[in-house]
Amino acid sequence: MKILNGLDAIADYLGISVPENLRAVEKAYPVRANTYYLSQIDRNDPWNDPIWKQCMPHPDELLDYDASFDPLSEQEQTVAPRLIRRFYDRAVLLSTNRCPMLCRFCFRKRQWRSGEPEQDIADNELAAVCDYFRAHPEVKEILISGGEPLMLSNARIKKILEALTSVPSLEIVRLGSRAPVTWPERIDAELVGILSSCRGLWFATHFNHPRELSDAAIAACTSLVSAGIPVVNQTVLLRGVNDQPEVLEELFRRLIRIRVKPHYLFHVDPVKGVRHFATGIARGREILRYCRPRLSSLAMPTFAIDLPEGGGKVSIQENYFDGEKFETIFNTRVKYPEALE
Repeated sequence: MKILNGLDAIADYLGISVPENLRAVEKAYPVRANTYYLSQIDRNDPWNDPIWKQCMPHPDELLDYDASFDPLSEQEQTVAPRLIRRFYDRAVLLSTNRCPMLCRFCFRKRQWRSGEPEQDIADNELAAVCDYFRAHPEVKEILISGGEPLMLSNARIKKILEALTSVPSLEIVRLGSRAPVTWPERIDAELVGILSSCRGLWFATHFNHPRELSDAAIAACTSLVSAGIPVVNQTVLLRGVNDQPEVLEELFRRLIRIRVKPHYLFHVDPVKGVRHFATGIARGREILRYCRPRLSSLAMPTFAIDLPEGGGKVSIQENYFDGEKFETIFNTRVKYPEALE
């Protein structure tokens, strides 16, 4: 895999010309993708390809004037170096701001549009994070995020995991990575061995479209699952990419086929430069109504939205039955023993 920076390098790799209306977008929001992910694009019709839309800029990114670059208030909720705590029992560790690809819907777009230098977590920062957890034993779960955590070397990942699991009160470690989608060759045997030896580790990945489930991506997920590592998936609902119920039904079916649990379906976050991907909550509920009678609970994710200003995740559930009718049927047909009345 080779990382390509800039529209010209990407267009040259794809053998296409760069639309001039994307030049202004690139000045505001950098463009980066890697050769593996780009190789999945349909070159006969790249502009309408769901993979193209996730990694290449769109003029509508510049039409979002009033949204925030940090709508979830992550910076305000930073409690230690690189550590965000929004919930009572869990926290997020930003292990690096490096990525092999800049997803256009990224809710941490602030990290890469500002031109900040690429940085990984330092030893003193990791020590401060562990000290925080020892002082706050109510925190039981840590999500290692980024950037892309797997941009770090295997040795560095092992050191971070060893440091975190040395804190007795930490019970669960989640590693959030899109590498199985964008860089499946990164899931090598050495890495799988490191992850499988970490107590309480779950792997959370991020497939948005069935086209992303290539043979290589499936092999990466299979190597994790076969090593005993639970793998869950979060999907972001993206207008023009996956907002058709048949598309998500296929994605969820193909994920459980390889023992990857669809965990969340997120409405896109209200990040500046991302609004053109928003479908509205009603569309997500329509998709739930379509999928629920067709898919088992194994294949059904929780539809959720992250509230602005650090309010946290709220699940949005759909009623699939007439409540009054259900109560009538239940009360007339189900008989409890007198002791339970």
